[in-house]
Amino acid sequence: MKHVLFSPRIFRFGLQTGFTLFCIYAGCRFALFLQWATGASETFVAKPGAVEGFLPISALLGFRQWLDTGQWDMVHPAGLTLFMAFMIMAFLARNGFCGHICPVGFVSSLLERLGKRLGLARALPKVVAVPLSLLRYAALGFFLFTILLGMDSAGVSQFLKGPYNLTADARMLQFFLSPSAFALSVIGALVLLTLMIRNFWCRFLCPYGALLGLIGCFSPMAVTRTPESCAHCSRCTSACPAGIDVEKGITIRSPRCIGCGECVSACPVDGCLSVTLAGRRRVHWMALGGTAVTVLLGFYVWAVTTGHWDVQTPASMLRRIYTLYLGGH
Repeated sequence: MKHVLFSPRIFRFGLQTGFTLFCIYAGCRFALFLQWATGASETFVAKPGAVEGFLPISALLGFRQWLDTGQWDMVHPAGLTLFMAFMIMAFLARNGFCGHICPVGFVSSLLERLGKRLGLARALPKVVAVPLSLLRYAALGFFLFTILLGMDSAGVSQFLKGPYNLTADARMLQFFLSPSAFALSVIGALVLLTLMIRNFWCRFLCPYGALLGLIGCFSPMAVTRTPESCAHCSRCTSACPAGIDVEKGITIRSPRCIGCGECVSACPVDGCLSVTLAGRRRVHWMALGGTAVTVLLGFYVWAVTTGHWDVQTPASMLRRIYTLYLGGH
């Protein structure tokens, strides 16, 4: 039997908590920046680049522009930096963004645990879960086709420099601070569904997670099962937050795998489940989360030192832009 003192769940929870608190901090700083930018306050607060991580569509457009022209999107430079970091992270660490960093995934995990305590949690039969999982790939296909194939370079450039994209971060904050009745209804429905069905948004609806999951299929790191050692206790499958039948696989390359390592710690047999590199060399399960954090910090340091993080537009011009398109004093 295995004895685990420091589990992947605790490690993952700690990382997700830290990044979620940082996102809240960045959001508060951005709210103070907007107060200054719209004339509600005379105290200047620099715009935090981290908030651009909540603009995946803008980042995808910036990525398309970079592919076409080699030019970095300087309207939301941190957004494109984070988008690139998350894709590299997915390749190297089995979609480490969803598994160890995403604040939405963190909230989803908390709701899942609450649902279990309240006795609301239910397991979806495969005949329902499989068709539902196609929804996020349909959404992903729509965005990829529209942005990568349906728009020409001029259209992409025009959108990136347009008034909507210039203030997209402010509009996102307004959505969270002043949601409409319809938005509240949708959020409420998602909360209820997540209480009942494990990680409902992440597993069935999130197109961002679908993209990163597909990239993660090619990761050199993966969970590997040794059939000869397997006790067929199903604990690994029960522990998987993505609902993967771990006990039926050998090398887990499902696009749903988020590299959390929880199946490894749930297995009661030493050596049955492990994280391997290139299917051969065993590595510690912490390598998945550690690689994800290292990639993120590496991209951040690169972006800050090379001018690919903070907006280069003068503060006075930013103030005019936000006041013009959002209104202000």
